[in-house]
Amino acid sequence: MRADLALLGYGNVARRFASLIDERAARLLEHYDLDCRIVGTSTRTSGAIFRGERCTDSFELIQRLAASDAELRVVVETTTLDVKDGEPAIGHVRAAIAAGCHVVTANKGPIAFAYRSLADAAARAGVRFLFESAVMDGIPVFNLVRETLPAVEIVGFEGVVNTTTNHIITAMESGESFEEALARMQAEGIAEADASLDVDGWDAAAKTAALANVLLDAGITPHDIRRTGIDPGVGERARAALTRGHRLKLVASATRHESGRMTYSVEPRELPATHLLAGLDGGANALILETDLLDRVAICQMSGSLTQTAYGLLSDIVAIAREGTPVRRA
Repeated sequence: MRADLALLGYGNVARRFASLIDERAARLLEHYDLDCRIVGTSTRTSGAIFRGERCTDSFELIQRLAASDAELRVVVETTTLDVKDGEPAIGHVRAAIAAGCHVVTANKGPIAFAYRSLADAAARAGVRFLFESAVMDGIPVFNLVRETLPAVEIVGFEGVVNTTTNHIITAMESGESFEEALARMQAEGIAEADASLDVDGWDAAAKTAALANVLLDAGITPHDIRRTGIDPGVGERARAALTRGHRLKLVASATRHESGRMTYSVEPRELPATHLLAGLDGGANALILETDLLDRVAICQMSGSLTQTAYGLLSDIVAIAREGTPVRRA
């Protein structure tokens, strides 16, 4: 089975994805009869190219991909998150679905701002819209619920889902300054040069909205979430918490109250040392799902990397190849 892929955005994640496709080519062919070919790319600096020919823009690239004779035509969306409105990623996803292409994305924007409408559009069009890389890299979160928890209702969650802030808080516990810890995260490529999305809590808020929309059918955006980030003053709070046998963590959560009302937050929270999230150091992330039948189910990621994020995209493409049926809303 041939899969023609168009990459929208060609930053670090997309480049690692492209190399991973090459590294796993033989395995994909042997185990899944899947031959993935990158036939188009689109970037802000280089423009859009399909099979060596220049396109007007990303939308023309999508149309050319849709006309391909490959069994699978997949748009891989990895552009940068815009926390104002989720564009241009949402527009890319809509155009791909309308053209009859499957979509996989590592961008949180489409599911944080427009999950219901996009999922419904994909179902009507008979294509898949998958997004495993959007939260916790390639660690299966959405797949876990969709594929392995039938008849279970997710009623809430809490987690540590932003690597940069967890690194910084952990470093400040041992006396490192906020500025030093952040600079180290930027030097290691974990935080962006403009790290405001991380430290101001916007990245975690976007992930919270994405999780809530998919798992709880919340219909919210990151702007609906009570959000408090971290700053240099958090270091003193983190060290004080240690003296009490606690740990300070930036916790993302969704809570369903007895009245049925849902609340959502991202905030530094002091946790007892026995709490699962309190034991997460450095690049570790974890998500605890509150369920109606299985009580609490935890998903842990001990480290994160570009490879793991790229793998999430690859796993979604394999899922499309194996099943070939439209995804329904959770």
